[in-house]
Amino acid sequence: MTSDSPTKFPTHYDVVGSLLRPQELKQALTQYAQHTLNAVQLKHIQRVQTQQVVAQEVALGLKAVTDGEFNRQWWHLDFWRHLTGISQEFKESVSFAGGGNKLHTAQLVDRVAYNPAHPFFDDFAYTQSLVPAGVLVKQTIPSPTLLFGANWQDVYADWDAYLSDLATAYHRTIQHFYDLGCRYLQLDDTNWAYLLSQLNATAADPQAQARYRQQAQDAVHLINTVLADLPADLITTTHICRGNFKSTYVFSGSYDVVAPYLAQLKYDGLFLEYDSARAGNFDPLEQIWNHDPHKRLILGLVTSKSGQLESQDQLIQRLQVAAQHVPLANLGLSTQCGFASSTVGNLLTPAEEWAKLRRIIQTAQVVWPEA
Repeated sequence: MTSDSPTKFPTHYDVVGSLLRPQELKQALTQYAQHTLNAVQLKHIQRVQTQQVVAQEVALGLKAVTDGEFNRQWWHLDFWRHLTGISQEFKESVSFAGGGNKLHTAQLVDRVAYNPAHPFFDDFAYTQSLVPAGVLVKQTIPSPTLLFGANWQDVYADWDAYLSDLATAYHRTIQHFYDLGCRYLQLDDTNWAYLLSQLNATAADPQAQARYRQQAQDAVHLINTVLADLPADLITTTHICRGNFKSTYVFSGSYDVVAPYLAQLKYDGLFLEYDSARAGNFDPLEQIWNHDPHKRLILGLVTSKSGQLESQDQLIQRLQVAAQHVPLANLGLSTQCGFASSTVGNLLTPAEEWAKLRRIIQTAQVVWPEA
């Protein structure tokens, strides 16, 4: 197979974000929680581990790398804790399949605002200092749409004013990342998986359908407002996540009910989970892509939830099927999610994790020889 690349990033092979935490890092976090390690000592260990994992990603051949999210304990909570107006405490909400963990909702204590001293800025700058020429650092942060469920009425009298503050806080945060050298940023988003789940479940309830469709349109408006007028050379993507904790999940359902909304998003790429039947078939891809020659859909055909290695032939076959809906040039390959949305991580070994990333790269290089 051959194709012409419409954009340089996201590449035809990519890493979603989080990686399994090394044992030394897990031990340091435990010692920090027990107050036997201070913040300076913890940060030193995080820096050492970040340096090692970035070097491993570069050696593997990734053109965009992350810090593995080694500088946070949760994919979303650590970011929100340092936005102005959000409490250090979070409310538990929806349970993962099989129990054992719940999603967490942010709680507001004041108007949401940009924090110029957000610690993620220093973490990005350090990671940026580690990469050679030709390799980008991808910065991942949780989508602002996940804050829809916060107690906004306790602070705001008006929903639109809340959305405006969210958009401003996120836009300024992303602009600051850009000023530090970031050219690739991803918003991780479970909101769309929640909405597709609810829209499928309430198909016979017109009132519920109207409510969830309004939430979807509000999400489109919020995200596109955040992205508006950002520098043209900043690549922005989103990962539509269905939940990821100890190899479990939260949401299921086809993308078809949210495809009209995903099609409106002004991202350069969308990472879509397609590792199991829970995601449905590839039929919605054409509508999501929206015939945008500059947009790429990265298909998460490789699961991060188990160590079983996917067959290269099967991956190529599935990409061929997807290419019946979207030109091959506008597709890419990844895992369906990160490997460790928290320090706990999924149920596979580091060797299995790296074997999967290697399989993704090798497969992409067959499908897209120029990759």
